[in-house]
Amino acid sequence: MVSIDEVARLAGVSTATVSRALSGRGHVSDTSKERVRAAAASLGYVVSASASSLASGRNRNIGLLVPFLERWFFSTVLSGTATELMRQGFDTTLYSLAEDRELRRNVFDTLLRRGRVDGVIAVSLELDDDETEGLLALGIPVIAIGGPNPQLSTLTVDNVGVAHLATQHLLALGHRKIAHIGASGEFDLDFHIPTQRRQGFELALAEAGIDVNSTLFEPADFTIEGGFRAAKQLLGRPGEQPTAIFAASDEMAIGALLAAREMGYSVPTDLSIVGVDGHELGEFFRLTTVDQFPLRQGARAATAMLTALRGGSAPEPTPLPFELIVRGTTARPAAD
Repeated sequence: MVSIDEVARLAGVSTATVSRALSGRGHVSDTSKERVRAAAASLGYVVSASASSLASGRNRNIGLLVPFLERWFFSTVLSGTATELMRQGFDTTLYSLAEDRELRRNVFDTLLRRGRVDGVIAVSLELDDDETEGLLALGIPVIAIGGPNPQLSTLTVDNVGVAHLATQHLLALGHRKIAHIGASGEFDLDFHIPTQRRQGFELALAEAGIDVNSTLFEPADFTIEGGFRAAKQLLGRPGEQPTAIFAASDEMAIGALLAAREMGYSVPTDLSIVGVDGHELGEFFRLTTVDQFPLRQGARAATAMLTALRGGSAPEPTPLPFELIVRGTTARPAAD
């Protein structure tokens, strides 16, 4: 195994200079830093994580808490977070807090208390008072993405505003018979995102003078398959058909698009469809959506964490941006 002494000899500097150059702590001239990095690369030298931890008092490791791993949105946020942290030389430890309450309790009561992480980023998790207090008691920075938590530094998502904007787009095109594909109660968990998006949808309708009680609603499970089945139910009902569908996620919107085409609807001539998220498949399907920039959400959380670790102040509760992206699945109703 290559030692730090060998790197120092090859670079023509002291071992202390090698340590400062590779750790990023302390001043080293650009010339010396370049020589050290070149020497380390040629010898295949990698800084020992345990030695670095002992010297700095840090693990250079951030804990990431998420409710689901298999969902595209969460994996995309995590990708943005992990990529930014890796650029700064940090590892990540992932904790998936699904429906298993015992497992979730073990993460907060045991795993996070082992002192292996320098900070925690919680992604779209509604933490109860005990969990929040447990995180704060660790004495390390905690950054949250999602709904507001008055005790934590939070990057907030305005899900009511997101849905309101998507529905306003359909209304501005002249649609009045708008159906909604949302989520059933079993998926209305942390921060009640499906409920908030339905509230934004109904708020926009009410502002337009439309009776929200007369609108069609079909629950799904935030997947393409779920959106496909829900759209089949909506479009297969007898009576007056909707001219537009607002789906509470892009995946459900894509499923609705596929179902509509299978049933002989021309999108957007016969039926307009809009989603939410900014899914990577949206461009392929020419889907109109409200982009939440999930990759950027993750990167912003990582930047906020790094700032806090360097002694800077944690961010005040900050609203995350979103933007309507108009593509090829929305148009004026055929009657117009």
